[in-house]
Amino acid sequence: MTDDAPLDLNLHSPQRRMIELRMAHADLDALIDRTLADVTSLSPLDELTLRRLKKRRLALRDQIAQLEAQLDPPEPA
Repeated sequence: MTDDAPLDLNLHSPQRRMIELRMAHADLDALIDRTLADVTSLSPLDELTLRRLKKRRLALRDQIAQLEAQLDPPEPA
């Protein structure tokens, strides 16, 4: 095992993945907010783009929830 191995593991850790997902979710939040603030009436193309962004944001939220459940499973009753 080389000296780089622990660093390598950290790059692919679930905790790091969680940070990346949360950052992507926050970026989408900001983009959606800017899109809604900049446009008074959305064209059909803008509406489609906005729906796609919201679906992507929801998918990220689901991935975050799944990863959280893996990292911190619920206590048995």
